Amino acid sequence: MVNFIIDGKKISAEKGTMVLEAARANGIDIPTLCAHEAVSRSGACRLCVVEMKKGKRAKIVTSCLYPVEEGIIIETKNERVMNVRRLVLQLLMARCPESDVIRDLASQLGVDAQPRFAADEDKSKCILCRSCVRVCEEVVGVSAIGFSCRGADKAVSTPFNEDSAVCIGCGACAFICPTGHIEMETTEETRKIWGRTFKMKTCDVCGRYFAPEDQLKYISKKTGVPLKELAVCTNCR
Repeated sequence: MVNFIIDGKKISAEKGTMVLEAARANGIDIPTLCAHEAVSRSGACRLCVVEMKKGKRAKIVTSCLYPVEEGIIIETKNERVMNVRRLVLQLLMARCPESDVIRDLASQLGVDAQPRFAADEDKSKCILCRSCVRVCEEVVGVSAIGFSCRGADKAVSTPFNEDSAVCIGCGACAFICPTGHIEMETTEETRKIWGRTFKMKTCDVCGRYFAPEDQLKYISKKTGVPLKELAVCTNCR
């Protein structure tokens, strides 16, 4: 076990635990948009920054990527940390002026609603956190989406912005997106996402539409479970 301090509180955690998890486990809140337990961490949003003190040295680190160490002192809400978070939120507000999630966070941290930086008009709500790309690659195993272009034009999209032949319509990317940038429209019979329309499957027991047919076929192929066994919703199993 590793012993350290967060906001004046003595804490012990297993070696290799990230500061973010250690703080959460002890009831200490650190804001974040991109850290999700389902995928690997990228530290992209930079909202979870904290100050780490080790001996006479102090520096700002990303808590979702920084492992705990013996004897370190972590400050999660001092003025230096809060100033960095406010600057990050001002940049995020300029990039994603349509995001209610970011505006709510800004309000909580006392950031002026009037953007300090010129607002982008073409980025919608995407903060380039890569959570959607990671869940499609690491969890679903399809890699239907990725980053395209570079610099100011960098964006999440399907290859060449064309309808993806490998997308299974599972919607994992939309569910994990922290700002609601990825749009998914689901009705009883269809689901629309990334420019494609997927046919939904009805449960063989209750008759309720519950999953895209392409998703069930993919799961059957990957696991070897007969498609007939997958044609039953979770409520009826």
